[in-house]
Amino acid sequence: MKSLLAAVFLLASASAVAAPERSTHHATSHATPPSREEGNSKNKPATTANQGKEFFHATETRSTGTVNVAGEAIPYEAVAGTLVVHAKDWEDTDATEAQVDQPADKSSDKSADKNAPKPEASMFYTAYFKQGAPSAERPITFLFNGGPGSSTVWLRMGAFSPVRVVTADARHTPGAPYSVINNDQSLLDVSDVVFIDAPGTGFSRIAGKDKEKAFYGVDQDIHAFTSFITQFLTKYGRWNSPKYLFGESYGTMRAAGLTLALQKADVDLNGVMLLSDILNWDFMPDDPQLNPGIDMPYVVALPTYAATAWHFNKVRWSGGLQPLLQSVEQFATTDYAQALLRGNDLPQAERQRVAQQLSAYTGLSVAYLLKSNLRIEYGAFQKELLGDQELTTGTLDTRFAGATLDPLSKVASYDPQSAAISAAYLAAWHGYLKDQLHYEPGIEYKSGISIYSKWDYKHQPPGADKPLIMLPNVLPDLATAMKQNPTLKVMVNGGYFDVSTPYFEGKMEMRHLPVPPNLQTNVEYHYYESGHMVYVRQPTLVQLHDNVADFIRRTSVHS
Repeated sequence: MKSLLAAVFLLASASAVAAPERSTHHATSHATPPSREEGNSKNKPATTANQGKEFFHATETRSTGTVNVAGEAIPYEAVAGTLVVHAKDWEDTDATEAQVDQPADKSSDKSADKNAPKPEASMFYTAYFKQGAPSAERPITFLFNGGPGSSTVWLRMGAFSPVRVVTADARHTPGAPYSVINNDQSLLDVSDVVFIDAPGTGFSRIAGKDKEKAFYGVDQDIHAFTSFITQFLTKYGRWNSPKYLFGESYGTMRAAGLTLALQKADVDLNGVMLLSDILNWDFMPDDPQLNPGIDMPYVVALPTYAATAWHFNKVRWSGGLQPLLQSVEQFATTDYAQALLRGNDLPQAERQRVAQQLSAYTGLSVAYLLKSNLRIEYGAFQKELLGDQELTTGTLDTRFAGATLDPLSKVASYDPQSAAISAAYLAAWHGYLKDQLHYEPGIEYKSGISIYSKWDYKHQPPGADKPLIMLPNVLPDLATAMKQNPTLKVMVNGGYFDVSTPYFEGKMEMRHLPVPPNLQTNVEYHYYESGHMVYVRQPTLVQLHDNVADFIRRTSVHS
């Protein structure tokens, strides 16, 4: 995940972009920039007025346009704006009580601390509503990327909005000017869509005392998105619409947690769509060598290593990719898993046999695999597979390859896929934002922020009386939500060439989802010959759209 975060933090300067094909926008109102003020309680005692102080105000800019999907012209209204959410201990009576309960000693430290403005976040979104469609019958889908610390510019400009940026497949996209075109794979053919930036990312901002503690954490983040979604449903009158979540990467952990959190806020979802999921961090192949005895990360990453070796002709398999993956999945969960479980007790002859089979699947040498104790770090695989050519394969999409920065390093130093497309996404977004959405808040758009080390990873799952000191796992949240709402459907999507959140990780997580057999049928799986961002490859974007659209159609109508 740290490699994934480094990938999404690559920023690019704004560049001119081509106007969207067959898309016309007209602004009808303008945004007020979010406040940058963070309060002065640090320098002087807080006053009663400060306690009820609002750092941010909701904003919006409206425009209209048309997108063509499958030959149909779909007119829509676009809204770019912000909603204000508060930390978990906030009450909407705080400001009123502050006016009544004035402290006798305003200069004391305790008084200053008590009356310090409570933290809040201004969360940026872009929403698209099909014109002329009754909201009570029209599905609405909330979409977000992950990180933690990533904005949602990637899903906005690459997947399901009315426009998308054109990038090269499996190679570096040439420099500006970049092309932004009509997105014929927009989800507006089946659902209104809302793209949300997490607190602190994009144009979203946080302010107030202990602001990072209030919003940067597993449960804090879930609370913020719960508050945003319920506010949005009220503001736009969508409480009776079929409701969906679409989360990518860490956004899948958020989405799974939201299924239960929204239930507690009296919101039942029709469905949740997970792309490149990571619901149990014990499965995550990020520095597993630092957690000896936990071998699942090596098991779930192996099929992706094989797919990558196959792509670069390091492995040949009769029948192509699918038979190869079936064989690797079987080996990974039997002989390989058993060998890892035995640890230092594994006999030398068995160690040699497993290394030879690993070599046949991954293209890595037997000597290297024995030296690595049969445990392959994904950064090392990226560096080693094409090491003889001094090339490094991608993290988010291993089909991409770039020059190795340090030939003597053990692991990859960067992600060639992110380096190949990030500049195009950000330049296209800035041009579209100004020229078509007409939203100019006067602050920096942060495509990613470095909060990995600041993130509070404690999570309080159902049945626990406090947040647990362990790697987060939201499978219990999703399972509880499905048990309490047996009509909730789950769609799992993944790319075969994603080594940051391997596709087999999603399969293994769902095999351990604690629900009865009748609810296991509520989960469906779709996998693609692409990477983490399935949508960057045109053929798999089409497949993803068609699968998601079909999922929404099937689950938004009562049988």
